[in-house]
Amino acid sequence: MDLRTWLFQLIFESDTRLAKSFDIALISLILISVAIVMLDSVASLHARYGALFLGMEWGFTVIFTLELALRLYCLDRPLRYLKSFYGVIDLLSILPTWLSLLIPGAQSLLVVRILRVLRVFRVLRLMEFLGEGKILLQSLRRSSRKILMFLSTVLMLVIIFGSMIYLIEPPEAGFTSIPRAIYWAIVTLTTVGYGDITPLTPLGQFLSSVVMIMGYAILAVPTGVFSAEMMRSIREQRYSDEACPGCGHEGHERDARYCKRCGAWLDEESEDPRKKKHDDEQASATPTG
Repeated sequence: MDLRTWLFQLIFESDTRLAKSFDIALISLILISVAIVMLDSVASLHARYGALFLGMEWGFTVIFTLELALRLYCLDRPLRYLKSFYGVIDLLSILPTWLSLLIPGAQSLLVVRILRVLRVFRVLRLMEFLGEGKILLQSLRRSSRKILMFLSTVLMLVIIFGSMIYLIEPPEAGFTSIPRAIYWAIVTLTTVGYGDITPLTPLGQFLSSVVMIMGYAILAVPTGVFSAEMMRSIREQRYSDEACPGCGHEGHERDARYCKRCGAWLDEESEDPRKKKHDDEQASATPTG
């Protein structure tokens, strides 16, 4: 086995104990380096341990730079890896420290390094969770148009309510402009309620009550739309639309072999084992000669 093959199995595979240990050690270093970046942002800790944090961060950056160089070395098409999701994350995780030589403070962007922990899915054999993530993305794509229409409607509502409250309330209440009033409408419709702007007139308070009540109903719309698309994606992944040859029932699970209503054999490409067993019994029971 040559060096490139050995490095590839060590870095990209997780079947051997050594490769898995490498990945776990890498993830541990990533977590420690992110923790150091966050601790360094605390003023009291930076004043006391700033030099130590800086030295450790440069040490981690050198290690991750060497690791990325080895990844590219053992690949036949390294540029294609750099364009992939993990390649971009690997590159972004080391660039801030090197850029800090030119742009002071750029190393604070190193928190993006936490995204490299996504490799834990491969290390711990959790790839099936990525399938669940694909269901979420598929549901978001399917519901995007409906949610976009919903957001457009909400935008029109906050513009209307903001303009109304601007006409109703005096400037002393804080509604000094229509954009300021639209900000109030957004805060009120989303039931956040900062309280920095409040209506003073009875008519304005009545309008606020209407907007707040509408907010409870409106916020449930995108949740319902997304939930419906989620159920649809789950059903499409879990259930098949093939009809039962016995009773015509649809909606069986993809790994089902018998109909849950009539018990008919569903796999048309193979023979029903019950029928085969019955035929064998009949053949053995038939007297010969």
